[in-house]
Amino acid sequence: MNRFETKLAENDVTLRRGTITTLQINVGRKCNQACRHCHVNAAPWRTEMMDAGTAQQITKWIQLHRPQCVDITGGAPELSEHFRFLVESARAAGCHVIDRCNLTILEESGFEWLPEFLATNAVEIIASLPCYLEENVRKQRGNGVFEKSISALKKLNGFGYGTRLKLNLVYNPVGPYLPPPQAELEFDYKTSLARDHGIVFSNLFTITNQPIARFAEDLRKQNKWDDYLGLLSANFNPTTIDGLMCRNTLSVGWRGEIYDCDFNQMLDMQIRNGHPLSLWDVTPDQLENREIQTGIHCLACTAGCGSSCNGSLI
Repeated sequence: MNRFETKLAENDVTLRRGTITTLQINVGRKCNQACRHCHVNAAPWRTEMMDAGTAQQITKWIQLHRPQCVDITGGAPELSEHFRFLVESARAAGCHVIDRCNLTILEESGFEWLPEFLATNAVEIIASLPCYLEENVRKQRGNGVFEKSISALKKLNGFGYGTRLKLNLVYNPVGPYLPPPQAELEFDYKTSLARDHGIVFSNLFTITNQPIARFAEDLRKQNKWDDYLGLLSANFNPTTIDGLMCRNTLSVGWRGEIYDCDFNQMLDMQIRNGHPLSLWDVTPDQLENREIQTGIHCLACTAGCGSSCNGSLI
């Protein structure tokens, strides 16, 4: 029994899946950045990307089962040659679509089409901006990223994002800490970005750094692994359990394989039924009430105010 399972047992909780409302598709590991906190280990040199056959099979599943939301992520999801096809197919099936955008992709040559395409398809954008201060962004994501992000946000504002279209920003702590209260930080973000850059956005999501992949490597190099897990465990909050994204989100990998969440995907904790399952092997009803696979990384989602792909849980 790992430390997270011990916490569940102490609170007499068994973590099970509910009704699937969101299909989260990870189209691959390739990204135009290599951020220190990235739980995907995404980078420009990664080659793992979804092929056409897999994209076709996923869209057939979407058309058949019509989840409320299709959430497209990566890497930089826009680098997938099938990104437009996935967006348009999901919208045609009546699904709400989310693009998890790193913002700087909008500044890359060849992606001039992207803001208008997203706006035309009413795609909700959840964009990573680790801080409203240039210095902190540089520490986490490298030189020049803050300036490109500000330029991209202004472009998105020009297409109605932040006013008539949803534009949400994501904050990750710079280091092994819990995020501050989401509402208070959102006020600081909105005040600073409006005052200094004339930028507006919808909501801020605070996300706790996951102790996996590149961030885990950093923790171990700094001899902070045990301290960070201790922090997460000491701040375990049982009231976050009901809102955990693994209860209503199904994560799909670039080969079509399925997981309880994107974090489990990065740890190869694939959903099985005697053998590994792909999306086209299952229906939503078959997964309902299934016990969720957990690990010590799950402590990050249940610490403090909780954390999910859509920010704090309480």
